Amino acid sequence: MTAQLIDVSTDAHIWADKFDSEFEDIFDLQDRLTSSVIGAISPKLERAEIERAQRKLRAYDYYLRAQFSLYQNTRKGNAEALRLAKIAISLDPSYALAYAFAANILGQRKAFGWVVDAAQERVEARRFVEQAIQLDKDDPLVLAIVGQQYSFVLEEPEKGVALLTRAVALDPNLVEARNWSGWGNLYLGNVDLAIEQFSAALRLSPLDPRLFLPQTGMAYAHFFAGRYEDCLSWATRAVQNQPNFPGAQRAVIAGLANAGRILEARRACDAYLQADPLFCISGFMNKAVFRRPQDIDKLERALRIAGVPE
Repeated sequence: MTAQLIDVSTDAHIWADKFDSEFEDIFDLQDRLTSSVIGAISPKLERAEIERAQRKLRAYDYYLRAQFSLYQNTRKGNAEALRLAKIAISLDPSYALAYAFAANILGQRKAFGWVVDAAQERVEARRFVEQAIQLDKDDPLVLAIVGQQYSFVLEEPEKGVALLTRAVALDPNLVEARNWSGWGNLYLGNVDLAIEQFSAALRLSPLDPRLFLPQTGMAYAHFFAGRYEDCLSWATRAVQNQPNFPGAQRAVIAGLANAGRILEARRACDAYLQADPLFCISGFMNKAVFRRPQDIDKLERALRIAGVPE
């Protein structure tokens, strides 16, 4: 009789052996073979489980390091975060959160204007989110991150919001779920619901290192609702928290323009164009993920008033 031990998660061969015996009493033979196999497998199985646990711990360590790099909010930190996330995936191919987080890194790349190859990065983001969902459909953090990347990177906000709604239902106190749900609903034009979700995120984690994200979302929600001074208040706070975040800077420009503060809007626009001289209305609108035509028109007119090139 031949016995073999396989790690089914990786299809790796761990151990095999052959057992020979005379066929006498079938039950006695069964007992002797069982004892022999168990005696041979137990040390191998224990060692394999230890190695598996070590791989998972190393993967988690790389995930945390990737998170630290992402929170630097720099192009260099973003590239390093993606490298570390891919190492985490290689160490533990069943780690759903690592796949989701890798997609999140690509989302930051798009939000900050660091995209290298848009088509290739969309393909990679889709692969990451689909793998994450396939591995774990019930982790609210996985659902929240994946939902945002469907909404923002893949520009499928309807699908994204469905996942985000489930994430909030599973864990109403998860800041990421509330924040990204706010953005998903903002893209769809559900302004009041977006404000509700952003407010929850701000209340749940007032010292969050990425506080500028719900603050920027609040700015756009108030802008679309026609409350331009509220828009400016939130956008200014977001810029103070993260000065290099383009979304917050553009919200300041648009808010100033529609509030009638034209000279200030043009000065803010000039400062923005110094950092991003290729920024133009047509390029921005081609990438905009907002769904309601009135939202797009309002934002486009405001940027034009502020002096953004066509």
